[in-house]
Amino acid sequence: MEKVKLAVIYYSSTGTNYQLATWAAEAAEEAGAEVRVLKVPELAPEAAINSNPAWKAHYDATKDVPVASSSDLEWADAYIFSVPTRFGNVASQMKQFLDIQGGLWAQGKLMNKVVSAMSSAQNPHGGQEATILSLYTTMAHWGAIIVPPGYTNPVIFKAGGNPYGTSVTQGQDGKMIEDVKDAVYHQAKRTVEVASWVKKGRAL
Repeated sequence: MEKVKLAVIYYSSTGTNYQLATWAAEAAEEAGAEVRVLKVPELAPEAAINSNPAWKAHYDATKDVPVASSSDLEWADAYIFSVPTRFGNVASQMKQFLDIQGGLWAQGKLMNKVVSAMSSAQNPHGGQEATILSLYTTMAHWGAIIVPPGYTNPVIFKAGGNPYGTSVTQGQDGKMIEDVKDAVYHQAKRTVEVASWVKKGRAL
């Protein structure tokens, strides 16, 4: 069977969600998927970016990462989104990217895509779960097939036990507090596995 095509689409200001996306891509490739790692366009003014050294450094370091487009969504069988919380909601950069996909949605080209999501915040109760669920609301409107990690592997508990998607706390030093790499790997491989079932079923 043809490989599962996975788009790992992220927004990251200082690098946390970029790292989550990178781990997801590594795991998906191990699982046999064809993967594209893509960032959504930055909307913040340069003055805001330049005022934060960590943001500026990450912005410059990832300039060569391809920007996600509607054609990437059409190409992929499955998506993994990684996005920081903004007041318990999806960051505006990711929200705008989702909001402009009305054309694909109207043509029925977003239905039956397999999707999973990850998030981060500055404290353990900073809105990670609400952010993931908010993103899944959009996916329900698309008619996508949502694949949360649930409690399908013990690594979920090690990472903090978020059944909706891997989430992590970013400490004041900019580093992740929880050890979530294994949880990201499991979530990505689970997403590819379910996508392969769907892809195989649609080919029958």
